[in-house]
Amino acid sequence: MSLILYYAPFSTAGTTRVALEELGIPYQKVRLDLSTRDTDRPEFRRLNPNGQVPLIVDDGQPIFESAAIALYLGETFGVERGLFPAPGLARGVAMQWIVWANVSLAEVAQRYRIASSPSSPSERHNQALASWAKQAVADRLRILDQALSDRPYLLGSDYSLVDTHLAAAVHWIASLELVPGDLPALGSWLERCTARPAFVRIMSGDA
Repeated sequence: MSLILYYAPFSTAGTTRVALEELGIPYQKVRLDLSTRDTDRPEFRRLNPNGQVPLIVDDGQPIFESAAIALYLGETFGVERGLFPAPGLARGVAMQWIVWANVSLAEVAQRYRIASSPSSPSERHNQALASWAKQAVADRLRILDQALSDRPYLLGSDYSLVDTHLAAAVHWIASLELVPGDLPALGSWLERCTARPAFVRIMSGDA
């Protein structure tokens, strides 16, 4: 059975799509329409009770949460393709950054978006929270900039699925205008990652 990806355009599922394209493995796409609440349909909820994308199903087993999917794809397909480290210390570092992207970085960026975006309900707007979250995002991006100060990619000299996952998160954060301009290592790294053909193709809205 082929691997199946459930996705919606311009969602966090784009991160998973870029990873799959970088790996070059065959997969089937199932496009969902968030505006018609496809993710609330019972048949989808049986696969992902959270009712969110991305979701993959591999050999009949559903796996949700983008960080978990990235780790699974890396461990299962990425090692032999040179896009994920073998078990050991380097694997631990890879896991660290992928989890950090979701738990430490994207979480505070999401708080900023909810507290300040015109697309979020006005009753959720909170200027104090937005200001705190904006600073928290900047602080976390400085951690990333420091980690990249002596290397072109997060794990060293070669691009990996860790860069795929982090670059997608930072690309989204940049769309919120939350990336400080004084992070040269991060800026150069982001340019390299977002210029890759798979990233350009998927993030430009290729269905």
